[in-house]
Amino acid sequence: MSRAEPASLLGWSLAALVLAVVVVRIAISYARRRGMLDQPGQRRSHTLPTPRGGGIGIVAACVVVLPGALRGLPGAWPMQVVAALTIALLLVAAIGWWDDHRPLRQWPRLGVQLLATGLFGAALLAGTDLSWWWWPLLVLAGGWSINLHNFMDGIDALLAQQGIVVAAGMGCLAASVAQPALAGASFAVAAACLGFWFYNRPPARIFMGDVGSGSVGLLLFALAAMLWRVQPMLLWPALILGSSFVADASLTLLNRFLHGRRWYAPHREHLYQWLVRSGRTHRRAAGWYLCWNLLFAAPVAFAARVHPAVALPACLAVYTAAGATWIVIKRRCVRRASQKDRHVTP
Repeated sequence: MSRAEPASLLGWSLAALVLAVVVVRIAISYARRRGMLDQPGQRRSHTLPTPRGGGIGIVAACVVVLPGALRGLPGAWPMQVVAALTIALLLVAAIGWWDDHRPLRQWPRLGVQLLATGLFGAALLAGTDLSWWWWPLLVLAGGWSINLHNFMDGIDALLAQQGIVVAAGMGCLAASVAQPALAGASFAVAAACLGFWFYNRPPARIFMGDVGSGSVGLLLFALAAMLWRVQPMLLWPALILGSSFVADASLTLLNRFLHGRRWYAPHREHLYQWLVRSGRTHRRAAGWYLCWNLLFAAPVAFAARVHPAVALPACLAVYTAAGATWIVIKRRCVRRASQKDRHVTP
């Protein structure tokens, strides 16, 4: 990496940070004027009416900065990939923004999301030696990433925090294989999430909304897929970085499916929600996920990058550990929440 490249990476990241901060501040005023407020309720974890739609700041920053980073830094990406990513981001953000204003049924949302991931997946595979048999898997993986990050956006700071850590980690992975353009884009996504986090940290001044949660899910999926295109073995450390969210969302969905519940219906059965229901604050619940990311997932992802031969076993071990942790902590939270409810005076 040349001496100018760190300065360029920092410059693009600062641009994303400033843009996100400015647009989120505007979004707070806009949401209050339009009455876009999330009200407290039985299936929600907040106690005060709070504006939503602040994720538009992340979207605006990334729409402006990512094309410049991906095309302007060394290791520039093909125009069709950059254009497809930008269009996909706009599609997912638009349907989320619509849903934040006027709730939509799940099927139109899912259709637009799959269209977006299909467009990006096709552009990613075009002009490479990769088989087109990967395309359906990319479409489904992208759709799942968009929705799982939407599911996990339920308490203050949690999703913004995840976006910061995972995108920054993927930036480090990209830098380690001499991909400055991809590293710059990843760090810019992390910076945009940081700009939103300033307003979303407990107590939140604004929520991300579907416009942001779906977009963050798409962006993290796209960065991981681009790493995979550069070097397939990079997929495993990228998956390790996102293990806390993937495990929680997937196991919760499986549990609801096995019990005959509608997977898409609002609920409070994710682990982070049980942490809050059992008496933990939003700050403390988010802190548990941050500890997993920094103290466990990140070191194992680093080891998987340095030792590619153990990358897949390491990924499997991390998800096994995440699953076991999910089961143990959830059982304790359910028991604690039940005891808490019994002690509440009618």
